[in-house]
Amino acid sequence: ADPRLAASIRAMHHEPARSWTVEQLARTAALSRSAYFQRFTRAVGLPPMEYLLAWRMALAKDLLSRRRMVMEQVAERVGYASASTFSTAFARYVGRPPKAYARERMQTRSDAA
Repeated sequence: ADPRLAASIRAMHHEPARSWTVEQLARTAALSRSAYFQRFTRAVGLPPMEYLLAWRMALAKDLLSRRRMVMEQVAERVGYASASTFSTAFARYVGRPPKAYARERMQTRSDAA
């Protein structure tokens, strides 16, 4: 509902792999860094970088569920420089490593078929 915040959210969604900073996102919203942070957190319910992490993990889960990609490709698509860094972040966020998550999703799909 907030056009300024919408611009920054669209930017995150359009370029999830970019190394965003709060300052860069604030510029896309034409707000100061502190005003952006407060406004974003109040409107979305999460600070900007937590929202970006959640978006990246949602994309990663989708990629792991629907496509056969090597971990390096998934990591790169969602903004991580290495598969190991991505794997650690994914496991911390989702509660299991990406390979285990992908195996479970594949098994669930084959069981449903």
